[in-house]
Amino acid sequence: MAVKTLLLVHRLLRTSTSGQPCLRSRDVLRECRRGARTLSTFPVKRSESQGGGWDASPAPAPGSGQAAPPRARRPLSPLERLSRLLPQDALSPEVSRLRDPEEDASVAASGTQGEEAHGATPEEGDRPQASASAALPGESSLAFGELLVAEHRKKGRVEFRKMLELRAGALLQSNWGVVAHDDVAGRPAGRFLKTSRGVRFLVRRASLEDYVLYMKRGPAIAYPKDASAMLMMMDVTEGDRVLEAGSGSGAMSLFLSRAVGCKGSVLSVEVREDHHRRAVLNYRRWRESWSLRRGEEWPDNVQFHTGDLCEASPLLATQGFHAVALDLIHPHLVLPAVVPRLHPGAVCAVYLANITQVVDLLEGLRCLPLPLLCERIVEVPARDWVVAPALQKDGSYCVRKAPVLDPERRGKEAGREETGAEGHPAFGSVPYIARPHPEQMSHTAFLVKLRKCVQ
Repeated sequence: MAVKTLLLVHRLLRTSTSGQPCLRSRDVLRECRRGARTLSTFPVKRSESQGGGWDASPAPAPGSGQAAPPRARRPLSPLERLSRLLPQDALSPEVSRLRDPEEDASVAASGTQGEEAHGATPEEGDRPQASASAALPGESSLAFGELLVAEHRKKGRVEFRKMLELRAGALLQSNWGVVAHDDVAGRPAGRFLKTSRGVRFLVRRASLEDYVLYMKRGPAIAYPKDASAMLMMMDVTEGDRVLEAGSGSGAMSLFLSRAVGCKGSVLSVEVREDHHRRAVLNYRRWRESWSLRRGEEWPDNVQFHTGDLCEASPLLATQGFHAVALDLIHPHLVLPAVVPRLHPGAVCAVYLANITQVVDLLEGLRCLPLPLLCERIVEVPARDWVVAPALQKDGSYCVRKAPVLDPERRGKEAGREETGAEGHPAFGSVPYIARPHPEQMSHTAFLVKLRKCVQ
């Protein structure tokens, strides 16, 4: 019978590859199915009393009172064995009907149990959790149009970081695999997702610091560390009226917009038309993403203008400013037009790239009769550190060992490790490494603090 079945399988394969009519293939399949059913006519159970042999005793009758043996899986025909080696979408409907649905379900269940036994659980970002439904007050899922940051870290260092706008049908491509934007939308922020190559990516919402660092730019931006120091110098609060000379790419405009709030306003003047367009586009893009993220609009409190501040007396007329931020190559040239519009006691913060510009500014203050006092000239460094527990080559934690003065106890203490309740090293027993990060941001700019004084 087995030889007959193999001949039928060979005939079926030759018929399917030669392109003969489908009716003839169905006849061959019907004969093959009839032959496969005659291979076993009664259940087969394993006999443990005969040294692992097979007991071919028939099943008890329904009314005999004997316990029915467990149902054994019927043997597979050669055609079914061949069909299981091929993917489901590659099989014809006739061959697919030969599969036993109960066996496929049992195989799938056993495969799932095997994955659970070996710890091959799905990623947290790939499966819904019970706690995900109970969202915190004010929490919202990621929506199309928002600005996100995807990053991949390895051994505490950022190997990949990219800002993206979530769009339907788009893909996040990297050397570590691809992530579809459709798989990100609707999920909570700050969730780890796996790429097509199985690499974990952290996907989160972009902060204002992330945005100004990764947005499209024309000229150099005022870095967040310098912008925060300038805001502290100028003491900008909600409701203030601030003048900015040199819009650049719009980074400082965004920080000033958040500082003055809905009640304040910012007047940003740029002499170059291309820089002006870039600043306006970056400002609008952030406002659109913010409205999708928070459900409310970012304050539209920045007025962008193009022109030379030295000749913008009609623009500054009848206006007073609580603070002034200058990001120009020659700031001393605009001070005569700016200082009269600055409130007494207010601060003018100047952003300069090199020390020669600082010297030119001080020389201009010495020659110009302006009521300005130079209070500070500072540089804001930022030094990143790497602080992490010490690990061995196999990934386990190193354990801090106290010196043992007694030679007899030294051998006993050598193999003893302090462990906590869950098998981890106890608190305070793991040494840490602390060293400066190999990638440092050195000099960015000099900040000059000028205060208007009344004689």
